[in-house]
Amino acid sequence: MTAVESSGASGSVVRRILLGSQLRRLRESRGITREAAGYSIRASESKISRMELGRVSFKARDVEDLLTLYGVSDESERGSLLGLAREANVAGWWHSFGDVLPGWFQTYIGLEGAASLIRVYEVQFVHGLLQTEAYAHAVVTRGMPDAPRADVERRVALRLERQKVLVSERAPRFHAVLDEASLRRPYGDRAVMQGQLRHLIEISEHPNVTLQVMPFSYGGHAGESGAFTMLSFPESDLSDVVYLEQLTSALYLDKREEVAQYARVMERLAEDSPDPAESRDLLRGLLQLT
Repeated sequence: MTAVESSGASGSVVRRILLGSQLRRLRESRGITREAAGYSIRASESKISRMELGRVSFKARDVEDLLTLYGVSDESERGSLLGLAREANVAGWWHSFGDVLPGWFQTYIGLEGAASLIRVYEVQFVHGLLQTEAYAHAVVTRGMPDAPRADVERRVALRLERQKVLVSERAPRFHAVLDEASLRRPYGDRAVMQGQLRHLIEISEHPNVTLQVMPFSYGGHAGESGAFTMLSFPESDLSDVVYLEQLTSALYLDKREEVAQYARVMERLAEDSPDPAESRDLLRGLLQLT
């Protein structure tokens, strides 16, 4: 798959969210309920909700009927929104991993691939975009001890495919703060952990990557609520998204006040952690102890 194809597929998720938000604004501006909107396209209120959140694909006929209901008669505006619907339905590369990929995670992969800035805080293990193949294999195996070997290999392959975003032509800026706990907790044997630490030292030198370690010695810190990911996009119409992964689902937060709280936490974590050069020294020290 070329970088252009990958970018287009990721962008389809963004377009789906943009289209959904525009349809929501049009509906609310006309004072039309989700129930009434659903009735107009022979669908449920919950489907309208999923459409407006960008969680489902769009049928051209449904979009046309909704635009008519919302009083959008200008051909130029209708054409623009219908074009957005067509672009939003481009299948992403990750759909080929649908057999091992939870539906709630597919949206995240699309957003991750379309982001211009990715900020993460991790405490349990090294973030997926920074994992070596051996470490990823150990993490997946530990998390799914009864999974068939083929499923484990597929999940690891998916993780490695995601990592290509960091070295693509349109690579995002990536800023990670890893709690020291994520580096000391062993996944795999000694060789696996040594390889992972060496990889972190190496990738932290990449110009688009900022890697910091929050050391135990600092004590309590701003990341008390646990791991999170923040995604920012080049499209001005798309707000930042905070991704919170749970055991069987995930939360996507985009309300300005909620996102702002996580942004402040990330800023404090960055301020209180050793800078990237000092963090590399900390990683080298951990490598000697492993």
